[in-house]
Amino acid sequence: MNVQFKKGVLELCVLILISKKDQYGYELAQNISNKIEVAEGTLYPLLRRLTKEDYLSTYLAESTEGPPRKYYSLTAKGEEYMLSLIEEWKQFAYGVNSLIEEGMNHGR
Repeated sequence: MNVQFKKGVLELCVLILISKKDQYGYELAQNISNKIEVAEGTLYPLLRRLTKEDYLSTYLAESTEGPPRKYYSLTAKGEEYMLSLIEEWKQFAYGVNSLIEEGMNHGR
């Protein structure tokens, strides 16, 4: 998949997954990679930025496999932001799909 496509939508995917349940970084990377290929190195700077902007909060929880894990949780501000991104995505996807349909039907 085109790298620019992924970069643009990764933030939305992260917020949606964390809204379903709190997750730690590696778990989140795995869940995203199940749908779209993404490098872990791309994910952690994004998580830091979303936390700094108060869209996510973090907490440590004990792990049965090694040291405590840092979990990410969606804040109220993050939920509002996620909902606005979803609306933007829907409008954007509708516009792109309309252009594709017009282009595909043009020569026929």
